[in-house]
Amino acid sequence: MRTLCASTLIGEFFVIGFAGLVAMKDPSLAVSTVWLVSGIAMVLCVLLCGMVTRPGGVALGWALQIALIASGIFVPTMYFMGVVFAALWWASVHFGRKVDEAKAGFAARTESGSSSADAA
Repeated sequence: MRTLCASTLIGEFFVIGFAGLVAMKDPSLAVSTVWLVSGIAMVLCVLLCGMVTRPGGVALGWALQIALIASGIFVPTMYFMGVVFAALWWASVHFGRKVDEAKAGFAARTESGSSSADAA
């Protein structure tokens, strides 16, 4: 799960950076505020890459997805991009867990196979 989720988060890192560049062109938004918010979100993406498998990591990822969708208030394209990345996040978590379960099952079968071979 960690690899799939981290890949999604790194993609979001770049999308948030590009959204910051677009938002910077809005005269009603202060450039410093845009980069403060974008920077915090980008750092959160990188930190979440290492926290995905820890308790609350996936929930923080969902919070980031909601924030990404909500950023469409300032950059309308982010409504679409936020939904796309929320779908990718769901797929990363869902299929990542399935891969983890399959790996654990394979490891258990391999371990039991080597234990029975050692006994013989």
